[in-house]
Amino acid sequence: MDLFVTVLSREARRLHKNGVRLKIIGDTSRFSENLRDKIASAEAMTAQNEGMTLNIAANYGGQWDIAQAAKRIAQLIEDGKLVSGAVNESLVEKCLTTSEMPQVDLLIRTSGECRISNFMLWQAAYAEFYFTEQFWPDFDEQSLSDAIAWYVSRERRFGCTGDQIKAMMKQ
Repeated sequence: MDLFVTVLSREARRLHKNGVRLKIIGDTSRFSENLRDKIASAEAMTAQNEGMTLNIAANYGGQWDIAQAAKRIAQLIEDGKLVSGAVNESLVEKCLTTSEMPQVDLLIRTSGECRISNFMLWQAAYAEFYFTEQFWPDFDEQSLSDAIAWYVSRERRFGCTGDQIKAMMKQ
């Protein structure tokens, strides 16, 4: 974690200079106070930047993200700011740490594993999953091109059948 502090301190200024917004997603409560302060400082420094957003998943898990969203919603209900009938998918999504991020379109899984390892469970609901035997260090530009070529050949249906998509297109 000392390396994280060092790199964060150095790179936050560079990100800010280049207009990049930094967002750390994950359960930072177990991090040292020094690291939490560095994260808060770096995020505050870059908060108004309007270029890219660099999301770093640190101690992140999809189940944790959904559970903490449920806790936020439960607290709103307990505080009388929300009625249980108002809880819907949109509200849950807004309470996730990834709420400002777009949904995942393509999830690339390297190393021959055929699982997503608790990563962005909610956000990958309608993602296309690309599995490759290559290990991450060997995943190069050609590998990415292959994954993208595969992705563009897919018929995105978002939970519908092909016939349902065609019917919607006619409307």
